[in-house]
Amino acid sequence: MNISENLLRVQENINNALIRAGRKDDVTFIAVTKTVDVQRINEAIKAGAKNLGENRVQELVKKYDIIGNDANFHMIGHLQTNKVKYIASFIHLIHSVDSLKLLLEINNQAKRCNRTIDCLLQVYIAKEETKFGLDTDELDTILSSSVLKDLQNIRITGLMGMATFSDDLNLIRSEFRSLKSIFNQIKSTYFIDNNYFTQISMGMSSDYHIAIEEGSTIVRIGTALFGKRD
Repeated sequence: MNISENLLRVQENINNALIRAGRKDDVTFIAVTKTVDVQRINEAIKAGAKNLGENRVQELVKKYDIIGNDANFHMIGHLQTNKVKYIASFIHLIHSVDSLKLLLEINNQAKRCNRTIDCLLQVYIAKEETKFGLDTDELDTILSSSVLKDLQNIRITGLMGMATFSDDLNLIRSEFRSLKSIFNQIKSTYFIDNNYFTQISMGMSSDYHIAIEEGSTIVRIGTALFGKRD
């Protein structure tokens, strides 16, 4: 498998999706490295992949210890509060924040490391009970909380969502469209004067072209880059 060729193909598909959507902005590509060995990850980095996404803290820390600052590391999987301390010193973006309790812990650990950590709030948009995320009422509860205003070491930069695992492209499109609508509502209600609440992380190998057409700014690509996992 030629990772460099796969990366070029993904980038071309992203550009084509942007053209179809009439968009002139850019989309951040995250190489999802779950179960991928460091040698292949380094090949991807040399080919131009500068953002790496991991689902599990233990694997993320292990790879960071080897790769270091040659790439930006993203936490894209469910994150437990007791695991935040292991990634707080280096994590670039946490995509999967689904509670105020987790935000509080991220802030505490970021303060300990003397840095600010960017976070995305994960929204439940799928028709699957196994997916994590917040509904709109829970989003409003967090964003209107007086506690949130005191958290100086986090920055909420957008939303993340995962579509239903389905062959029904219309269903997937409608879920992505729903997340974009929620983003617009949250932006106008809570971040109208903010220039950093700009990110919508949605779309994976099977559906990222649809996600881009529906407004995604970050796509998470694993299989299309590294092939099917064991």
